[in-house]
Amino acid sequence: MRQGQTGSDLYLVLDGVIRVDRDGAQRAEYGPGAILGERAHLETGVRTSTLVAVTPCRVAAVPASQFGDRDDASVRLLMPAPADASSAEAALARGMSPPHFPITPRQLRGQWKFDGIEPGIVRLGTLTLLAGEIPHKGGRTFGYRVSDGVTSFAYLPDHSPTSLGLGPDGLGEHHDAALELADGADILMHDSFWYAQDFEPAETLGHAAAEYAIGLAVAAGARQVLLLHHRPDRTDSELEKLAAGLRVSPVPVALAADGEVICL
Repeated sequence: MRQGQTGSDLYLVLDGVIRVDRDGAQRAEYGPGAILGERAHLETGVRTSTLVAVTPCRVAAVPASQFGDRDDASVRLLMPAPADASSAEAALARGMSPPHFPITPRQLRGQWKFDGIEPGIVRLGTLTLLAGEIPHKGGRTFGYRVSDGVTSFAYLPDHSPTSLGLGPDGLGEHHDAALELADGADILMHDSFWYAQDFEPAETLGHAAAEYAIGLAVAAGARQVLLLHHRPDRTDSELEKLAAGLRVSPVPVALAADGEVICL
């Protein structure tokens, strides 16, 4: 791929390192997992950079024709209403726009509607979504509970319960919103950035401990805990060792993994 060429295919880096040059200067290097070529695909159809293989590389090429024309898609995106009374779209654009993202929310293909919601119940066809505000450092954050009237799961992302006190075990309060979301859930999906052995209430970085999630599940009557948002420097073997010590808990505990599918 050379700067100035026409093209709109995308490339996924499977192995190796690829250097990105623009206007004769090196801009970045990318490895496995990187998606390259999106600017030309989304914008002008002209390559904005030259790619150079630094090491032997293997890539998957995805022809632009595979994406089809989705200008007729209709999507409604729900997110916490911004605390500063700005629009949901404006709040999303603060992170989803150049230089963080190649396009703004308004430039997405199809018909998009961005709605800010407050804590409470939202009907989504046959499903019920319960949104609850949970403490988190740096911005307004919601946890969610989704139910079809028979089964349910709760999702509590980055979560800092120590903001409301140390709670029964020093890991944070079992506060009302968390208890309501997790109440009787078939699965409680919860942030587990920390474990009790390395948890420091004064330096949580807006995250909870895995043991807090288990204590919350017991208090709320949730049937299973699925630990996610693992700390990025933990290896698989380290996570398995840490989780092994939690599997004697009163509720089943599992580690979330990419590509996993759970049927309720």
